[in-house]
Amino acid sequence: MEGSQSKKPRLGETQFIIPATDPFLRCASLILPWLNPQELAAISLTCKTLSMISKSLTSGRSLDATRSLENLPVPFCNAVDSKRYAYFIYTPFQIPASSPPPRQSWGSTVVSPAIRVKSVLDSASERGRFGVSLVDESGEKRYGCECQRCEEGSCACLSLAGVEEIANECGSGCGCGLDCPNRVTQKGISVRLKIVRDEKKGWSLYADQLIKKGQFICEYAGELLTTEEARRRQNLYDKLRSTQSFSSALLVIREHLPSGKACLRINIDATRIGNVARFINHSCDGGNLSTVLLRSSGALLPRLCFFAARDILAAEELSFSYGDVRLTAGKNRDNKLNCCCGSSCCFGTLPCENT
Repeated sequence: MEGSQSKKPRLGETQFIIPATDPFLRCASLILPWLNPQELAAISLTCKTLSMISKSLTSGRSLDATRSLENLPVPFCNAVDSKRYAYFIYTPFQIPASSPPPRQSWGSTVVSPAIRVKSVLDSASERGRFGVSLVDESGEKRYGCECQRCEEGSCACLSLAGVEEIANECGSGCGCGLDCPNRVTQKGISVRLKIVRDEKKGWSLYADQLIKKGQFICEYAGELLTTEEARRRQNLYDKLRSTQSFSSALLVIREHLPSGKACLRINIDATRIGNVARFINHSCDGGNLSTVLLRSSGALLPRLCFFAARDILAAEELSFSYGDVRLTAGKNRDNKLNCCCGSSCCFGTLPCENT
């Protein structure tokens, strides 16, 4: 059509055909992707054209929860109700707590997805995932190992040998780059996944291909909180859940120190800002995922990563154990969350900080 532009969209992108001479609609295509669902719904009521653009954006958002920030798109699939997608800010890795949460474009074709992915990976590499630089006595930066490039599957200083409870990878403290084979969990999602709506559980994460035992799935990404802030948010989430349909994704990890007399507590909140791991449900039988507390060379904090505990079939739900369930008397019993995992050993209650 004369005087118009068209572009073949990639999966997860939205195609807008906008007259080149109409500055209002051109601005709309740049602004609307930054709006949350409530704002987008309000804008869609103003005129027919904006309604069409909003519907197109909604359709595009349902095709990729990762906002093109991962190697592969992760679509939403819903045959239960009218919800097309779950809205949250996406991050592939741990980030400092942010209040209020930042704006993030979703559905824009202004920036190529490949460029966005490269930007995210470069940013993660440069910061070392909030890591520390290794220096010698004079203060000069040094590497964690002397290898110019790690050998196939291993490094002289660190190695990831199978699925362990605690493991190590190369990182910013090594002399290798992102193409190092010992940086498996730092390269993003490499298996096809999908987010499926369940009548009882809500949104759940499923495999969309055969996943072999030991394959990396994803890490648990979100905001890193202090213990004080984590408890404040948990109290807020409990109040919201008591008055409305609300689901939180605050995970507490404890790493026991060698002395055995203390532990490192890590609070990751994926409720507002997170990745696809926020949709992984609990299973009382342990689920089909192994949880690995993994450290990268030069990084200050470990990351919680998920690997396939066994071969996982396509269209099979992914799950892991949130922790042990030990019911206590009093108010803790009143605040319990029902478990819908459906396993033969289901306790009927989800683990929480008080159990």
